[in-house]
Amino acid sequence: MIAHRCFLRVARAIVIVNFVLVGLAHAQSEPRKPDVRRGAVIAAQGTAIGAPACALCHAFNGISDGSGAFPRIAAQPAFYLARQLRAFASGARTNAVMSPIAKTLSDDDIADVTAYYAGVKAPYLPLAKPAPALIDHGEQLAKVGSAAKDLPACDNCHGPGGTGEPPAVPYLAGQYAQYITFELQMWQRGYRKNSQDTMLRIAGKLDDRDIAALAAYYQQVLGPDETPALPQDTR
Repeated sequence: MIAHRCFLRVARAIVIVNFVLVGLAHAQSEPRKPDVRRGAVIAAQGTAIGAPACALCHAFNGISDGSGAFPRIAAQPAFYLARQLRAFASGARTNAVMSPIAKTLSDDDIADVTAYYAGVKAPYLPLAKPAPALIDHGEQLAKVGSAAKDLPACDNCHGPGGTGEPPAVPYLAGQYAQYITFELQMWQRGYRKNSQDTMLRIAGKLDDRDIAALAAYYQQVLGPDETPALPQDTR
């Protein structure tokens, strides 16, 4: 009788242990979901181990300051943003500001803050339009490309009107001209190595006027949410 009770206790213990192990395995197999609220805190305040607030450069709503020194990241795909942060951390993409910051971010930090910015719907700043001739040249390159230079249309990858092809390809519509210009130059000079040579090859065929034209064209095309900002009251 005593032996029978001992057997039942051992059997129950084995069953309980198996349930626990199955539960742990199930929990480990499920990927962690990004915490958008935590991402907002990182954007506003930075992290406890010293990463500065993203809002210092990109603004809390992701539109930056309009100068083009920092890109607009509001509503960019989280997958794309996360890939860029990892590229900064690994050295596949170099930047004096972003590289050291990215190296301090954990995988959870990256997942949370990119999920936050990907979900932000922000207005577009009212910017002066470049010369019409420059825009026309940029539109031609963006929509058709150039047979003479063996250049495909930018919209083939970046979507009609530069609205992007989530999750991997960013939108260009509404992005700041100065930023687009700078990044195309970075590809030309070999400082960006995270696009599987696609952009390196394309950027190498562009001259200065082509770059200025593409940057001008995409800046004045509204982005995914097509919500222009209202002009500020200067009275």
